[in-house]
Amino acid sequence: MAPEEGPGIGRGARRVNPVPAALPVLATPRLRLRALEAADAEALHPTLSDPASMTWWSHPPMESLAATRAHLERNAASSDWRNWVFVPREGGSAIGFVAVGEKRNGACELGYMIAREHRGSGLAREAVSAVLDHLFAAEGRRRVFADTDPDNLASRALLERLGFTLEGRLRAEWETHIGIRDSLIYGLLRDEWLDARPR
Repeated sequence: MAPEEGPGIGRGARRVNPVPAALPVLATPRLRLRALEAADAEALHPTLSDPASMTWWSHPPMESLAATRAHLERNAASSDWRNWVFVPREGGSAIGFVAVGEKRNGACELGYMIAREHRGSGLAREAVSAVLDHLFAAEGRRRVFADTDPDNLASRALLERLGFTLEGRLRAEWETHIGIRDSLIYGLLRDEWLDARPR
């Protein structure tokens, strides 16, 4: 989930780990992940304004392209969250994003979204995997966690396919546009990810 008041796409937090000045470009067989820009607003607005896509987010759908642009400008400038968008490797517009929030030394929070027409394609898994590789292998993070709604079955399935463990349920954690919601916390440790990677 992501809060309305937080500076990044995901939940806001006090920064403990220094955020690298430049966001590295990451590549997968089908995607290129690069830093979020305000210019991505037109491509991401259909998703961020779609009630079905935003059901499990902690703020309501964006009401206008201008609101989406302002939201992305804040996210791109955030010092607490790093925001990658992913685009088809052969070129084109952003079809989703992965956000990483700094929480405490060695640990960070993960958030993600993909356009409705690309769901079920494996692209979200590919994008999130690339970011996890970077966090664990390049940055040496010890833990990544995600916070998701209990009824967000697609998000839960993705996390479980990636090897995350359900660690707990926070009752009445979020006050959202659809009411008070519980939150499930999923966690993944560095050794778990690195041991599961193909050799």
